[in-house]
Amino acid sequence: MKARIALGAVGVAAMTFGAVQLFTDRQVREPVDVLLWLAGAIVLHDAALTPVVLAVGAVLSRWLPPHVRRPVRGGLITAACLTAVALPFLLRPTAKSNPSVLPLDYPRNTLIVLGTVAVLTALTAGWAALRRFRADHRN
Repeated sequence: MKARIALGAVGVAAMTFGAVQLFTDRQVREPVDVLLWLAGAIVLHDAALTPVVLAVGAVLSRWLPPHVRRPVRGGLITAACLTAVALPFLLRPTAKSNPSVLPLDYPRNTLIVLGTVAVLTALTAGWAALRRFRADHRN
């Protein structure tokens, strides 16, 4: 309980610091635009990302054994969050006249990161399945 209160206090302090920086930092020219962007991120998370991840998790839980569900859900949540972070870069049209605007190959890099998440998820699920198999065959 004490750790929860301490973590809550740290979170409130961090949010307060962020709010003060938002309205006092001279580099932030349009704090209202930043607040609208943050509100859009919350809406994207709550209205789109969460229901899709929960629906896919519910469907997969019918097909996956119980000991593999947790790693697969973790991989799905990680992939969904990474996709939400990369989406603005993937959907933004690239300016051909100025190659420094979006200098990286975001679609390729996103696929590499999502592939890495998929491989790590498969390894973790395989490890869980192996542990379960060994536990079942010890007796």
